[in-house]
Amino acid sequence: MAQQPWWRNAVIYQVYVRSFADGNGDGAGDLIGLLEHLEYIASLGVDGVWLNPCYPSPQMDHGYDVSDYFDIEPAYGDLDIFDQLITRANKLGLRILMDVVPNHCSDQHAWFTEAVAAGRGSKERERFWFRDGQGVNGELPPNNWMAVFGGGAWSRITEPDGTSGQWFLHTFTPWQPDFNWLNDDVVDYFDRMLRFWFDRGVDGFRVDAVTVVGKHPDLPDAPSITGAVAETDAWAFNPYTVFWPSAHDAWRHWREVVNQYEIDHPGRELVTVSEAYTPGKPDLLLRYVEPDQFHQSFTFDLLLSPWNALSLHKAAARSYQALHDAGATLTWALNNHDAHRVVTRYGRADAHLTSSWTGSNLVNSDAPVDLELGHRRARAAALLILGLPGAAYLYMGEELGLPEVLEIPDSARQDPIFARTEGREKGRDGCRVPMSWTTDSVNLNGFSTSSSAKAWMPQPEGWGSFSVEVQDYDCKSMLALYRQALSFRVDMVKQGEAIEFVGDGTDGLFSFTRGSYAVVVNTSAEAVEIPHEIMVGRKLILGSLPEAFSRVDESSLIAGNSAVWLG
Repeated sequence: MAQQPWWRNAVIYQVYVRSFADGNGDGAGDLIGLLEHLEYIASLGVDGVWLNPCYPSPQMDHGYDVSDYFDIEPAYGDLDIFDQLITRANKLGLRILMDVVPNHCSDQHAWFTEAVAAGRGSKERERFWFRDGQGVNGELPPNNWMAVFGGGAWSRITEPDGTSGQWFLHTFTPWQPDFNWLNDDVVDYFDRMLRFWFDRGVDGFRVDAVTVVGKHPDLPDAPSITGAVAETDAWAFNPYTVFWPSAHDAWRHWREVVNQYEIDHPGRELVTVSEAYTPGKPDLLLRYVEPDQFHQSFTFDLLLSPWNALSLHKAAARSYQALHDAGATLTWALNNHDAHRVVTRYGRADAHLTSSWTGSNLVNSDAPVDLELGHRRARAAALLILGLPGAAYLYMGEELGLPEVLEIPDSARQDPIFARTEGREKGRDGCRVPMSWTTDSVNLNGFSTSSSAKAWMPQPEGWGSFSVEVQDYDCKSMLALYRQALSFRVDMVKQGEAIEFVGDGTDGLFSFTRGSYAVVVNTSAEAVEIPHEIMVGRKLILGSLPEAFSRVDESSLIAGNSAVWLG
């Protein structure tokens, strides 16, 4: 078997820098804090680290509003510290991936301020989507497009002469103007950016919000929406930007840049992974992982699935069959910085019916949350995604079983979704609460080096009970489970990427074989007998819980809401 690229079956640990570790004592995470905790990440057995945006930014959307793509946010450190991070990570066997935001920049980016100052018809404005408004005096936006974070997708500027002027397009917020990817300056700018960070030792990029980068050049009105649609979901029904095909020209060009860099730098093996939400539409996902585009694209179907074997089976089988048949790699995740944490999602009384992965339903719903049950199910889900072929991305704190923090005071919320919807949508702050390292609440449970620091997002009472300190030497902890699974996974990867699904999930079991291994997940509440054909020639390798596997007479049983690896 030919050696596969390192990224094809890699496990990547996602770090939301602002919430990982505070090394300078100001209450917000930074690169110094990350540098000091790299050994911990390496101890998990992962292959790399993905950093959420750490470029200079006004932080209106915590780094996804970039003002300079060629530097480091001063609150996080500088390029010297970043270089130290790369060096130390490589010595520990870790690759570093950065997050790049191609759809938009900050309204404080030099290009945008130049565009506003340059006036109508200027080459500076052609880098963005400036248009005259409708109405007698241009007082109405150019079209009816809606923004991802609520409200309309257009804002009007004041011209250099002080008059009300043109409008600019912002798919997310008014402080995040969209780039025009039909403009050569934009293409060249990002070419230079990719090479700049590759030169510094970065091994790849997670590419943000790729599905909205393309736009119909005429910017026509989006079709009217019939039926009830959440305020922050209306944008998804706009066919003139969502999955608009011109964006794929940009991704093909990026792949050429990456391929050429590898040719010019023998030994470098780079990766790009796209964030494209295509639930239930593997044909759309395949567009992004064609051989001349991204190396990987997140397979979000499991993250979006409710906790029942039938749904999980359909989600995994649909994605696997489409991508495996095409020779593309699968890229799984249960958590990220935009989704409610899986422990809380799976602890809901109606988790078998809905995933509750985003929006305000976790906060506003009357469905109670059983965190003990959520932890049990999350442990099983960990063995599921780590047993599947392809890459897996873990979100910091996932390995500790951190729950979603639901009760955040409105005065402390910082997600622009909350402000843009006037509080109707609570946003994503609950999955971004700072990490728990120790039980010492004086220094924010080990998050900060200062005993007087105020966390940028408050930690709830009892947060230390989930800490690394508590779990580090507990062989039954969630942390121990992740370390064990990642260790055993090394041999499982050697079995290849071909799997065979057993059953269809209607019996409460989601099962598949992978070479000499088998993975069985029981989503029901009661123990279920493992089919004989799965058990033949196999024994227990790892269980999500000590009681996950048992023998009764000649039968092998898997406990409710648990998972086992057999081999």
